[in-house]
Amino acid sequence: MVEIILIAHNIRSTHNVGSLLRTSDGLGVRTLVLSGYSPYPAIKHDSRLPHIRDKITRDIHKTALGAEEFVNFEHCDNVAQKINDLKSAGFRIVGLEQDDKSIQLPDYMPPGKIALLLGEEVHGIEAELRVLCDDIIEIPMSGQKESFNVSVAAGITLYHLCFPA
Repeated sequence: MVEIILIAHNIRSTHNVGSLLRTSDGLGVRTLVLSGYSPYPAIKHDSRLPHIRDKITRDIHKTALGAEEFVNFEHCDNVAQKINDLKSAGFRIVGLEQDDKSIQLPDYMPPGKIALLLGEEVHGIEAELRVLCDDIIEIPMSGQKESFNVSVAAGITLYHLCFPA
């Protein structure tokens, strides 16, 4: 079975974060790393103002429905350093992004240890983080829209990585 760490960088929506937590629980993601300005539930020694921390935690709970209690998650200030640490630990860094070099998801065979990188809802993975990726994968689209919602795309991709055809 594939060991997966999910990195959600600069995700704006608390509802997307809640959905990522719930999907991570359902598909056995080892750790969800929330980086940049991604909102995150309350943590031990939380430095945020209590009313802000509590509101964000409540908003995430609306879609996580308690998964935040079961999924190992962490907040990370320096995502580039986290990516390099994961590479050193033997993880292949896989960006989920539309790119000229991307591999179509159905054609991607997952290695044993993956850190799946998600980028901002509108602009995707920043260029300086794309260059840190070992692979870029993309979900083929057939409709009029160019992309899926980030939490939906993560769910589709994680399912494929966990249960390759």
